[in-house]
Amino acid sequence: MSAANRTHIIKQQALSELPPLSTHERNEIGEQLQATLVELIDLSLLGKQLHWCIVGPLFRPLHLQLDELVDSWRELSDTVAERAVAIGFFPDGQAATVAADSELRGVERGGIEDRDVVVELTRRLAEAAERMRTRMERVGELDAASEDILVEVVRALEEQLWMIRVQRPVAG
Repeated sequence: MSAANRTHIIKQQALSELPPLSTHERNEIGEQLQATLVELIDLSLLGKQLHWCIVGPLFRPLHLQLDELVDSWRELSDTVAERAVAIGFFPDGQAATVAADSELRGVERGGIEDRDVVVELTRRLAEAAERMRTRMERVGELDAASEDILVEVVRALEEQLWMIRVQRPVAG
């Protein structure tokens, strides 16, 4: 059996007996899940970068909190990717795809003050949560089961945003 035939058979098996979605719905939902996956992976990478480079008196609690956030984003990305496969859409979480497709802004390389970590992470989480909410609403028009996954993502990001936001320095 040729490699091309083998690939075709594997794809046919993976795409048989899928949830009852039209091709258009499957692709639209898949693209929204893909964008969510990319952003969650990028959040986990950003979280690790901040985790390694944070300096200041709040180093220890933020260092530990960032580990928790990264674990959450990785778990959520796995849930999102598995939903994509369940509906017949193959996700791409490779570094090149994340680098090319993520809307998340990175941070400068080097040490970053703990207060700046809180401010920058608050901003990025707020932006990501807003984009996730838009995707959730779009997917909700097409498939409640996939929407439920994105509801879970939005709920987690908005709770994390709250937990980070309240640590911002008070202007005074």
